[in-house]
Amino acid sequence: MEKMNVEQLARNFVAGLPAALAGMRSELEANFRATLQGAASRFDLTSRSEFDVQAKVLERARERLAVLEARVAALEEQVQRLQGGVPPASG
Repeated sequence: MEKMNVEQLARNFVAGLPAALAGMRSELEANFRATLQGAASRFDLTSRSEFDVQAKVLERARERLAVLEARVAALEEQVQRLQGGVPPASG
């Protein structure tokens, strides 16, 4: 979980407490924040920004793979022509 989301959740939690617990508000907020952060770390979650970076890396890899696949196909076709398996394409 990103720090901002944990902070907002902690504030929302404390805001929903009854007025009688207002004196304990800061202590409860700190404990709730620590609990949320601990839970998030156990789940091995990634931040949104890390996810976005990895999504961009994956997209670049896919683009590169498509280019390489096209090159391999062209080379395979060229090998076939050189081996006499396929007549040259008219251009």
